[in-house]
Amino acid sequence: MRSKKSLRLLDLNRDLPTTANDVSALREARRERIQDLKSYLEFLSCFPQPSKSALSERKGPAGSRPFEL
Repeated sequence: MRSKKSLRLLDLNRDLPTTANDVSALREARRERIQDLKSYLEFLSCFPQPSKSALSERKGPAGSRPFEL
């Protein structure tokens, strides 16, 4: 059960203040959207490849049984 008093709407001016720099950065990002797969892959190639040791340290999905349909 919820009380009407506990419902608090998000006020963008109070709860999410933005500056002129924030707005201009968002507008710039919108203009430079990735348009196709080739551009997206070029964008991804800018990031460094993770090392094999970093990949081997990552945990896999939880559970020991494989998913079955």
